[in-house]
Amino acid sequence: MSNAEQSFPSPINVPVRTGPSTGTPAQQAFQQAIQAVENLREQLRELKDAQAEARRRYWQQVGPVAAQVVDARRALYAPLEEALLLSYFNRLEERQITGFILANAQALQERFGENETMIIQKYAPTRGAAASAASTTTHQTDDAPPPHEQAAAQSRAQRKTKAQKKQEAAEQAARAEQQRLLSNTKTVYRQLARANHPDLERDPTQQQHKTALMQRITEAYEANDLYTLLQLLAEGGPADADSDDVLTRYTQALTQQQIELKQQLQALKFGPNGFSGSTGKKQELELRQLKRDLRAEAEYIQHVGRLMQEPSGMREVLRMLSDEGLETV
Repeated sequence: MSNAEQSFPSPINVPVRTGPSTGTPAQQAFQQAIQAVENLREQLRELKDAQAEARRRYWQQVGPVAAQVVDARRALYAPLEEALLLSYFNRLEERQITGFILANAQALQERFGENETMIIQKYAPTRGAAASAASTTTHQTDDAPPPHEQAAAQSRAQRKTKAQKKQEAAEQAARAEQQRLLSNTKTVYRQLARANHPDLERDPTQQQHKTALMQRITEAYEANDLYTLLQLLAEGGPADADSDDVLTRYTQALTQQQIELKQQLQALKFGPNGFSGSTGKKQELELRQLKRDLRAEAEYIQHVGRLMQEPSGMREVLRMLSDEGLETV
């Protein structure tokens, strides 16, 4: 959690749809946590869609110069993706290129409202890849970064205070625990299978019901769809003491997820990526300056794109970004 996220004035009040609660207190708390997360996710989707549409309208009013920046940024994908196919770059540089692609896609999405979902999904690191990358970085020999990159990274790390490092470590540990729980689909699947396996049911009607339910459970498990499994778990019958403990742990993880979703909502509303889309009160002078800035940005990105046509130029761009502590231009 960043300092900016901590400084927001007040939490967002989330209306939670309620219904008749059944089961043990642990089940009721779990059902409420699932519903709260579902409501927050829906609010976040709606707000992102609204802001993306507002951005598109805004840049249409600014004029074709915004489209030039979008086109220039999209033109960067080709040389970046081609670079990943070469054996010219070491593993550290390949990760930097992947980060460049992601950051460029996020810039297009957050600033201009472009839909870059496919690029982001394609290059977003998986948990396994992230762990492998961390291990590779720790044990690198031939692929170690050049001395100037090591010095730049060390300088950035030294700027952080001990309190900031301690807070970051605690937040990282909390996120890791949450991800450990929320990624363990096998645990939820086994609990649902024990409670709903049709072979354990003698009543023909109940057996038919559980057969259909078990099919849903199996399909969700095979698709690694934890959210559906958790919803099915929330809809289940009375729990025993062991499953109550499991539900309590998942409720805690879902509560942490609620906090993070609320922070994302507040960041979209009040943070640097927030966007109202209103241009009615902007002065003509401000719009002219914005257009000049966009023309300069388009020209610079086109220049960077030309540099990237050659591997040596790509390496020079990556070195420049590393020295500045940036992911993209």
